[in-house]
Amino acid sequence: MIGAGHQGRISRALARAPTWALTAFAVTCAFSAYFCMYSYRKPFAAAAWTGPTIGPLSLKDALIIGQLCGYALSKCAGIRFNSEMPPARRATWLLVLIVFAEAALVVFAVVGPRAKVVAMIINGLPLGAVWGLVFSFLEGRRTSEILGAGLSCSYIVASGAVKSAGAALVGHGIPEAWMPAVTGALFLPLFVLAVLGLSALPPPNAGDIAARTHREPMDRRARRAFVARFALGIAILVVVYLFLTAYRDIRDNYAAELWQGLDYGDQPAAFTRSELPIALVVMLVLSLLSLIKDNRRGLIATYAIMIAGCVLVGLGTLLFDLGVVGGMGWMVMVGLGLYLGYVPYGCVLFDRTVAAVGVVATAVFLIYVSDAVAYSGTVGVVLYRRLAAPELSMVDFFRWLSYFTSATTTVLFVVAGIYFLRRAKKPDRQQSPSLPG
Repeated sequence: MIGAGHQGRISRALARAPTWALTAFAVTCAFSAYFCMYSYRKPFAAAAWTGPTIGPLSLKDALIIGQLCGYALSKCAGIRFNSEMPPARRATWLLVLIVFAEAALVVFAVVGPRAKVVAMIINGLPLGAVWGLVFSFLEGRRTSEILGAGLSCSYIVASGAVKSAGAALVGHGIPEAWMPAVTGALFLPLFVLAVLGLSALPPPNAGDIAARTHREPMDRRARRAFVARFALGIAILVVVYLFLTAYRDIRDNYAAELWQGLDYGDQPAAFTRSELPIALVVMLVLSLLSLIKDNRRGLIATYAIMIAGCVLVGLGTLLFDLGVVGGMGWMVMVGLGLYLGYVPYGCVLFDRTVAAVGVVATAVFLIYVSDAVAYSGTVGVVLYRRLAAPELSMVDFFRWLSYFTSATTTVLFVVAGIYFLRRAKKPDRQQSPSLPG
């Protein structure tokens, strides 16, 4: 534990604090920690990277795929790494992972184009584990929806904010190659403070455990038993997450090209301006789920929100095609729909699922099972666009991807919702959780 004596005093004070104060403190620390993580992952996407091609790929395509490969490998390792992580080691590992990612960005700045791709793979390797470690401090509490919504809003806002920061640094004379490392260095002090705050959070109390079941590290036997018991439902949710992740990453990593195609290319603030209303609405909607105490009804409401979000992606694109909304309105609508479907995976969906089916498990395990598969979808979409549809502009490609994603994920969410709701325990049976298998 980092600063064990001091952290212990803060933890005891927080345990005695009113629920609203503990929640506000936890949200602030989690939001700040994950916001800062994005300063090591996304600033490079604000640049065009018009260097030599890497095989059939542009340099930017290769950099994006490289980082995603490292990130996906990290998610695979995270199934075990995060599921078995003892609480006392979380804070130390968070700091180790971020320093490792920053070191990779320094290497990125001084090597040639092909070696930059390797540096981005190395940069992605530690970053994929950060979400699970941060969320492990939050899950299994009666206020998990509020905590998770606050944490999730960090990456909605952060992705645009750090790209705006990166673009501003380049505009002030920082070389493009050094921009990612400089951006990360600027956010390091805040990240350290946020991690110290997270490590001071008291564990879930007896009331939290009674409401959301006990959460403990899952060994290999427990993980296999859980997957075997809910294999079909997990498989459907993983496929949906694959589509949503690919859609999100295309919108995110090629934001500069999308805004350029929508005539906002000379406005760096567009990266952030489009995401702020999305983050506020998503946080409000997901926070309201904490008012639903019955886990089965909470799961129903969660699926309703996600399905509505997927429908909104298609509806927003149709309105853009009909000329009813402009480019900014379209990006906000599809972004809101995307994140209403995507964000619950990382904070609400699996937390409610574990509680509703009444098993002793961790939501982080399910999150990482989904993540381990999902990022392959982004790589596939990038390759498809570059090799099979190179004639399409990024805006036109994104339009058709929006329709496909909306239709597919809506149908699959309905099927997954029916599957898990049939297995959710009735309200009077949710008080006696049992081990899976």
